Amino acid sequence: MLLPTLGIVLVVTLLAFEAMAVGTVMPVTARDLHGLPLYGWAFSATLIASLLTTVLAGGWVDRSGPSRPLLAGLGLFVAGLAAAGAAPTMWTFIGARTLQGLGTGIAMVAVYVLIARVYAEELRPRVFAALSAAWVLPSLIGPAIGGLVAQHAGWRWVFLGLIPLVVPAAALMVPALRDVRPGEGAPRRIPASRYVAAVTVSGGAGVLLYGLQHPGLVMPVGVAVGLAALGFGLPKMLPAGTLRFRRGLPSVVLTRGLLSGAFFGMDVFIPLALTSLHRFSPVEAGVVLTLGALGWSAASQFQGRSARPRAFFARLGAVLVTAGIAGAAVAVQFGGWLAAPAWVLGGAGMGFAISSLSVLVLNESPEEEQGVNSAALQIADNLGSSLFAGASGALVAAVGTDHLGSGLAIASVLLTALAGTGVVAALRLTVRPAS
Repeated sequence: MLLPTLGIVLVVTLLAFEAMAVGTVMPVTARDLHGLPLYGWAFSATLIASLLTTVLAGGWVDRSGPSRPLLAGLGLFVAGLAAAGAAPTMWTFIGARTLQGLGTGIAMVAVYVLIARVYAEELRPRVFAALSAAWVLPSLIGPAIGGLVAQHAGWRWVFLGLIPLVVPAAALMVPALRDVRPGEGAPRRIPASRYVAAVTVSGGAGVLLYGLQHPGLVMPVGVAVGLAALGFGLPKMLPAGTLRFRRGLPSVVLTRGLLSGAFFGMDVFIPLALTSLHRFSPVEAGVVLTLGALGWSAASQFQGRSARPRAFFARLGAVLVTAGIAGAAVAVQFGGWLAAPAWVLGGAGMGFAISSLSVLVLNESPEEEQGVNSAALQIADNLGSSLFAGASGALVAAVGTDHLGSGLAIASVLLTALAGTGVVAALRLTVRPAS
C-alpha cells in the first residue's frame, strides 16, 4: 500500500501547490501579458472547467475504472502547465488554465475511486487524513515559493517547474492501477441528459460568477440566468433529495457544500479585514490563515486514527466551523489577533468534517456508483466554496470600501448562518434504522 499512498499524496500535493502558488504570481502574469481586465477569468475558467469534468468523470470512472481517467486527467493537467508557461497572451493563458481545470476535475474523481478500490474500509479515514496533510505544505510554502520563483526565474517557471514532478507521482500509482477493475453493474454509457446537465451547471456557474463580478444591469441578469441554469442542472448531478435535506447520502453531499461555502467564504475575507481594518501586513494576515490550515491538518490526523463513527466527526466539525466563523467575524471587528484562535477552531472543524464526509460517501456508495457520488461530493465542494465566496464578495463591494467593516459584518452573519445550516444537514447524515 505504500507506493500508491505516496503517489496519491504526491499528486494531491502538486495540485495543491499549483492552486496556492498561482494566486501569488497572477498579478505579475497579468501585467506581463497585458491582461489585467481578464484577471478574474484566470481563476473562474479553471473552476468552470473542473466542474464540467468532475460531473462527466464520475460516470467514466465507474464504467472503465480509475486507471485511464486518472492518467488522462494528469496528462491534461501537464498540458495546461506547459501551455501556461509558454502563453504569449492573456487569452492563451486563460485557455491553459482551462486545461488545468479539466485535468484536475478528472484526476480528483479518479483518486477518490482509487482509494475506495485499493484500501479497506477501516483504512480510508487515514488515507483522507493524508490527503488533508498534503494541502498543509503547499499552504505554508506555496505562495512564498511561487513569489520567489516569479521574482528570480520568472512567473512561467512556476508552471513549467511542476511538470517533471507529475511523472514520478503517476509512476508510483501504476502498480495499483493495473489491479483495479471497473465496478460490477456500472452503466456502459453515460446518459445524454447527464451531458446536458453538466454543460448547464458549468455554464450556469460561469454566468453567475460573471454576474457577481459586474455591478449594474449585468449583475441581476447574470445572477438570474445562472441560478436558473443551476436549478435545472444540479438536481440531475446530485443524489436525489440533496436540496431537500434527505437523510443519508444526500445530506452528506449537502453538508460538504454548505461547510465549504461558509469556511472558504470567510477565509477569503480574513486577510482583507486584517490588512484593511487593523493594518496587518500581508505576512501577518497570512499567519492567521496558516494557523487555520494547521488546525485543519491536526484535526484530520486525529479523526483518521479514531474509531469513533464518521458521522460523529462530521457533526462535531460542522459545529466547530460555525463557531470559528462566528468567532472570526467578531475578532476582525474588534481585535485582529483574536481571529487566530477562532480560525484554528474553524480549521479544526473542517479537518474533522471534510475527511469524514469523504469516507461516508465511499462507504454509503455501491461500487458501481462510487465515481458518480464522488463527483457529486466535489461538485458540492467546488460550487459551495466558489459561489458563496463570490456572493459575499459582491455584497462587500456593494456596501463600498468606505464602509468595509459593515460590509464584512453583514457577509459574516450570512456565512455563519450558512455554516449553521450545515449543522442541520449534518444531523441527517445517517438513515434511521427501521422500527
